[in-house]
Amino acid sequence: MPTISRFYGIDVYMHQIAKEHNPPHIHVVYGDYKASIDIMTFQIIEGSLKNNARRLAVEFIKKYQKELMEMWNTGKIRKLEPID
Repeated sequence: MPTISRFYGIDVYMHQIAKEHNPPHIHVVYGDYKASIDIMTFQIIEGSLKNNARRLAVEFIKKYQKELMEMWNTGKIRKLEPID
């Protein structure tokens, strides 16, 4: 899975296969915690994260929702700037 961004110890990934399986989502890793988060609803659909990591991941998704959906639909993964 290509890395989209890294910030505050959080790694954000997405599979390169367009439409891997719905709903559109990203994979987030924070230490021993792993989760898949829905790009449209910001809900964790699998796994778990600490509250702070979840809040930061949702902030990232909100900032880049359009770009993430484009990557999901095309399978063309690219790097995005970390949030600060």
